[in-house]
Amino acid sequence: MNRLHICRLLGLIALLIGVSMLASLPWAFPWFGPARQIETRGIVGLLGAMAVCAAVGAALLRIGRSSVGATLFRREAIAVVGLGWLLATLLGALPFWFAGVSTGRTDEGRPIAMGLVDGLFESASGFTGTGATVLTDLEDEALVPRAILFWRSETHFLGGLGIMVLFVAILGMGSAGKTLMLTEMPGPTQEAPHARTQRAAWIFAAIYVGLNIVLTALLLVEGMSLFDALCHSFGTIATGGFSTYNKSIECFQSLPIDLTITLFMVVACTNFTLLYFVVIRRPSRLLGDVEFRTYIAILTVATLMVVAFGLSHSDFPDVGSALRYGSFQVVSIMTNTGFGTADFDRWNDFNRGLLLLLMFIGGCAGSTSCSIKVIRYILLVKILRLEIEQIYHPNVVRHVRLGSKALTEPNLRKDVLLYFAVFLLLFVVAWLLLVGIEPGSTWTDNGRSVHDKLIDCAAAVGATFNGVGPGLGICGESQNYASFHWPSKTILAGMMLLGRLEIFVLLALFMPDFWRRK
Repeated sequence: MNRLHICRLLGLIALLIGVSMLASLPWAFPWFGPARQIETRGIVGLLGAMAVCAAVGAALLRIGRSSVGATLFRREAIAVVGLGWLLATLLGALPFWFAGVSTGRTDEGRPIAMGLVDGLFESASGFTGTGATVLTDLEDEALVPRAILFWRSETHFLGGLGIMVLFVAILGMGSAGKTLMLTEMPGPTQEAPHARTQRAAWIFAAIYVGLNIVLTALLLVEGMSLFDALCHSFGTIATGGFSTYNKSIECFQSLPIDLTITLFMVVACTNFTLLYFVVIRRPSRLLGDVEFRTYIAILTVATLMVVAFGLSHSDFPDVGSALRYGSFQVVSIMTNTGFGTADFDRWNDFNRGLLLLLMFIGGCAGSTSCSIKVIRYILLVKILRLEIEQIYHPNVVRHVRLGSKALTEPNLRKDVLLYFAVFLLLFVVAWLLLVGIEPGSTWTDNGRSVHDKLIDCAAAVGATFNGVGPGLGICGESQNYASFHWPSKTILAGMMLLGRLEIFVLLALFMPDFWRRK
């Protein structure tokens, strides 16, 4: 393993993170928004963080200066992607700490300083597109400067498509870039629309940035300020969910905004390769894709179920409201965005349970969505069907098919089943750890039961592992993660990174054999 080459690439990532913080600086000045005065804390926080990023980047580049032009093999790529995301999380937390961000206020009204783990939690949530937060009042500028609030949303933009994809788009890197992209891009299929890796990265980045620009323009027309439009565009296209208001999208009370964001959440969770074919006027590739059709079908059926059960349990006053709020929340949860136009934690048990299940589906492979992905469920069903057929037709050899294409990869069945098994194992372990760490008094003191604790902890793990953000109960749509203790927040932040990196890339870093020179 070429450790010097790894250091060099990590140094470039650190510099990229530092330079990106420049975009948040203007929002500390009153002429860029409604701030009443220059936000000194925001400026200090960002400048201090940029200085650290520059120092770390320069040091790592100096260490790895002799590795320029070295070949990047599979192990090095895994190390760069895994360590790169950990480094981005650490550096991304610096503005929160240096700016003296407060997570809330005590009963006496005193600010509660953001701790070490809180900053890492917020940064991990931003970069992974989770949208879970420990900030209890986003609208109090004395607690969270606007410049830092913008940086918080900007982490969605940087992490949404993937730090490595943007990295390769800018720097190219030839075959090394291809290795990095295939290591980071989510989903079991990683088709690029062009053989040249840098061109493919540029195409993905152009579509990603283009969607952000179009959505920002539409939200401006529909009444949002530039600050809010940018922040909510970042959160929508990256399927992140960070808002600038405590009540998320609900605070705007605007049907056009609801419909626009719903549409763009659906688009953002579509395979970017298919979006590329739409751009070059070949929409048949999109409409003929098995995963996309299944994705739309699940969204449609789930929406109709939420509407029907919601009306029967009086969760909605009329059919129009049921369609508006039901469709938004179904799309928001399944796409792992986590925006809210209604507090779904107050809905009937069936709808709450259905939304919890949708967290574990996610969007299409090759999109900005996290979670398991629709394609894996399609493959799982087909694999199980073949295994059952083998019982009564043991001599018949069949391959898993997606549409007209036969998938002949020898390890396909093992890979899909292994992913589901490891995913379930990690979920259960994290859930049990949270149940053991969190005291029951957090629930009983508020008139709730131990049964509620089990459900809330499971929802918290599911919401962070799948990149959704809001869970149920104490971490529901109208709540946050501030009440969890720091060991639980550390576990949940780790689950965010595991989910975003498809589990195995991050787990590989903890294998002793991975780091041995061979």
